[in-house]
Amino acid sequence: MIEATAFRKVLASSTAFAAMAIALPAWAQTSDPETPQAAAQAAPAAEEGEILVTGTRIRRDGFQAPTPLTVLTQQDIQNTSPTNNIADFVNQMPQLAGSTKPANSRLNLSNGSAGINALNMRNLGEGRVLVLLDGRRSVGSTIYGWVDINTIPQALVDRVEVVTGGASSAYGSDAVSGVVNFVLNKKLDGLKIEADTGITTYGDGGNYSASIAGGKSFAGGRGHILLSANIAHQDGIFEVGDDREWNHTGYVRIQDPNWTSTSTTPQFITTRRQIGAANSTPGGLITGSAGGSANALRGLYFGYGGAVNTFDYGSFAYPAFTRASGSSAPSLVQGGSWQVNDSGTRIGLMPKDDRWGVFGRLSYEVADGVELFAEGSYNRQKVFFNAGPNLSTGIAINTTGCTTVPVPVTCNAFALQSLGAARLAGVTGLTLATTAADLPFRAIANERKVQRYVVGAEGSFEAFGRPAHWDVYAQYGRSDLREQLRNIMNLTRMANATNAAFAPAGNARGYTTGSIQCLINVDAITTNDDPNCVPLNRMGVGVASQDAINYVLGNPYRDQVMEQFVAGTNWSVTPFATWAGDVSVSVGGEVRKEKIRGTVPKEFQPIVTTTGTTNAWSVGNYLPFTGEYSVKEAYLETVVPLGFGLEFNGAVRATDYSNSGYVTTWKLGATWAPIPDIRFRVTRSRDIRAPNLNELYQAGTANSDSVRNPKYTSDGLNGPATWGYSGLTTGNPNLLPEIANSWNIGAVVSPRFLPGFTASADYFRINLAGAIDSISAQEIVNRCSDGNTVYCAAITNDPVRSLPGAPYLLIRSQPFNFVRKLVRGIDFDAAYRIPLGAASTFTLKGVATRYIENLSDTGIAGSVAVNTVGANGGQASTPTWIFRGSATYETQTFSATVTGRGVSAGKYVANGIECTSGCPVSTTNFPTYDNNRVSGLFYVDLNLTQTVPFGGNQAQFFINVTNLFNRWPLLVPETGMAANTTYSDMLGRQFRAGIRISLK
Repeated sequence: MIEATAFRKVLASSTAFAAMAIALPAWAQTSDPETPQAAAQAAPAAEEGEILVTGTRIRRDGFQAPTPLTVLTQQDIQNTSPTNNIADFVNQMPQLAGSTKPANSRLNLSNGSAGINALNMRNLGEGRVLVLLDGRRSVGSTIYGWVDINTIPQALVDRVEVVTGGASSAYGSDAVSGVVNFVLNKKLDGLKIEADTGITTYGDGGNYSASIAGGKSFAGGRGHILLSANIAHQDGIFEVGDDREWNHTGYVRIQDPNWTSTSTTPQFITTRRQIGAANSTPGGLITGSAGGSANALRGLYFGYGGAVNTFDYGSFAYPAFTRASGSSAPSLVQGGSWQVNDSGTRIGLMPKDDRWGVFGRLSYEVADGVELFAEGSYNRQKVFFNAGPNLSTGIAINTTGCTTVPVPVTCNAFALQSLGAARLAGVTGLTLATTAADLPFRAIANERKVQRYVVGAEGSFEAFGRPAHWDVYAQYGRSDLREQLRNIMNLTRMANATNAAFAPAGNARGYTTGSIQCLINVDAITTNDDPNCVPLNRMGVGVASQDAINYVLGNPYRDQVMEQFVAGTNWSVTPFATWAGDVSVSVGGEVRKEKIRGTVPKEFQPIVTTTGTTNAWSVGNYLPFTGEYSVKEAYLETVVPLGFGLEFNGAVRATDYSNSGYVTTWKLGATWAPIPDIRFRVTRSRDIRAPNLNELYQAGTANSDSVRNPKYTSDGLNGPATWGYSGLTTGNPNLLPEIANSWNIGAVVSPRFLPGFTASADYFRINLAGAIDSISAQEIVNRCSDGNTVYCAAITNDPVRSLPGAPYLLIRSQPFNFVRKLVRGIDFDAAYRIPLGAASTFTLKGVATRYIENLSDTGIAGSVAVNTVGANGGQASTPTWIFRGSATYETQTFSATVTGRGVSAGKYVANGIECTSGCPVSTTNFPTYDNNRVSGLFYVDLNLTQTVPFGGNQAQFFINVTNLFNRWPLLVPETGMAANTTYSDMLGRQFRAGIRISLK
């Protein structure tokens, strides 16, 4: 029976948190009744007495670094993790809510990141947060160096430490927005087994996982062995299907067909009324025709068996057009045949994912205070995803002479078969657009193999009469990545197969007269023949032969090998004390080398010449590249007590890159605890992100075009108005590290009059200068013209094609250090643990981030630096509020946790102007909308556990329901997947059940 005093505590605390719950729905308020209310969540604060915590190299009992630190315990993970993947739990932290996950990386066809879990803190990008395993780096799983959280031995994770502030002075490059350190239970004694399975409320998305981990001491406790293995499977969801109604709303924003530049009404209008694609159909849509009456055949489309139908362009089309005009066919229509193109409902939600991994660690204390250790891990993952139809637009179909007898080879045989001579009278050509229902969907099939090995020694000794600690280690990591695209159109073969003709009598290859063959094999040119060519009928559904499909499709791939070599040492001592307390010092150094090498079979590469690139495939067109860099680093950190509860923490790190030169990072911080109930903290740091291997060494693709002469005058004294150029898009080996200047100011409150309660608030500001991004050839010329020699170095004259007075340029379009990013906001964290008696507790937690500013300024003329906070429309959006809250009731054998999480309502476009009449002039930078509002999100999850005796040990059964009320995703008015996949639960309600067994 719960004691009365305990009951009053619960009532009082529930009242306080209810106030938060009342406020939070306003953050997520929406006009859509499908969207729910809101709440908040928090992770626990760091445990007292940790010898070494993330964010500092100082090892000292009770030391609390000034940089904000959140610790997610194993119990937190088990009680509230929404899936069997630890990444899905970590991603729910507001600071990491914009991370890459399978649901929003699934369509990354050509960069190898499909299916991974990579962390993104503060929406500054996955490359600007450092991921550690037991305080050490891990090799990246993509060419960008992103660490895939799937490679962490999850069965052994004891806690996750999240530093939300710059930490480059402690760890080096990439720790700009923060650090996430996965800490393993290296002294596990016994055996842990876990297995679970899950499914969505729609009967799809089935998954299962199993893991086993064990540890054992030997040699009287001097040695310890640790082993783990895990396997996981996720069914792919390759089509949204009819059950998920949110993808059938026709929710699209279009330009008002009646709008002009002088209108005082909004340029863009939002509608959910029967909006659909009108630029293609599954069997092909004629978007234009030449000869005879202008566009006489526009709007005819081909159905099953090649049946000819007429597309109904509904009540209005966007962009506005007339069938007979020379304007392009519309991309969207309202009403009419809006549902003929069903590609929007055939988009996939989740890749198929199979992965397994093993981990082992052996340690032995060879002498008092000296322990040797070795560890290794191997992970393998296969990801497959249906990436949608093989969309093709602008397909040219020659119909010249189709009414002539005998039919000449200039007439496309399939067009004549489908349309008939009467329709083609006077028509010399068609333009076709199709989503190619007869072709299998494009697909991504990535395979990753990641291995990591560490050897080292660590120990402690007495120096200056006080404990000292040291470690030394060497580490090797390797990632093997095969990025394969399946069912991809070979452009040359597709053109050959599309151009089909009736074989003329007496043809050189002996084809039956009147049979349909590839034009290249029956025309008068013998040098272009391809005996393997099979004609492809692209006009209809169910009309293409399998041989033709096999001929036009291929599976291009590339192989990438990324290697990382690291060696380092750390020493932490307390050399002396002042009247205020011990002064601690930590010193250390690290050397690191990163390498990449890639191979691509010749048939899957584009043809690159000095005049341009000819793509061989519709997507992919990989080129091999290699590169490497090395870095040497040394650091010094100290903690100096100043008395009266004030403590100073400072660090400096010297870094020397083989390619980017020397850079210094530092941190100045302080904590002040005037009374035990409150502690203030502040840090000011200078942090860096070095360019990754892809930014430095990516292989080039070429193109030809022209650029404007920024200094052209009508008298011609400054050269011609335009210059021709050949452009080569490559990496830039001259890139410099990005420099971030950061502030963190906050306070932690733990009132003695309210035991078990802790709350904190921290203001953060990250000002990133010289951020790396790509830039257009025109902007390179403009900046060179302004006297910036960095950009002039990317331009040379082509000595072959340059003429007197008319230079022809060679321009390397490279990434440069030219963007400024600024992120500001406040993190809130609260937790209240209430003992209820009878060995039971009630715990409330809440964590939220209030973003104030998220700015990206390119400095490009005509561009506007816009604060994107509150813009929920795009996938890289930054909601004003992101929050998570949980309530847990726990006994020795039972626990129940209810979690609420979500984001606030906001805008679709940050710089959009909402109006209905009297609108200002709509511009590219400040467009006008009739409705620029986007809903917020609120999801509720439920976790239940029950522990039972199991042969002298324990077994725990658990049930998890994610998105308990099956709320819709955050809908945005876009074609295709009309939802924000970054913050939304795309699958709907999910059920998961499993068992954990602990054996001693």
